[in-house]
Amino acid sequence: MSRVEIYSTKLCAHCWRAKDLLDSQGISYTEIDASEPSKLEKMLTLTGGVQSVPQIFIDGHHIGGANELVALARSGELKKLFRLD
Repeated sequence: MSRVEIYSTKLCAHCWRAKDLLDSQGISYTEIDASEPSKLEKMLTLTGGVQSVPQIFIDGHHIGGANELVALARSGELKKLFRLD
């Protein structure tokens, strides 16, 4: 199965939205606390300076934030990526 990483913060509603969507699909993920300076620095490097959270990666590929994740789910691409039926 694909590996998902989410850079998030505790008080971020968009982060909750993304995690809830993944949870509802049975997709496991690793949450990375972007409020920690070293983790934030890594996120900024990986995203080319994007500072908003969440930032989501699937198998190391940056897909964007919660809106992009929802778009993948609505289009059916998320199910294809994870072979969900």
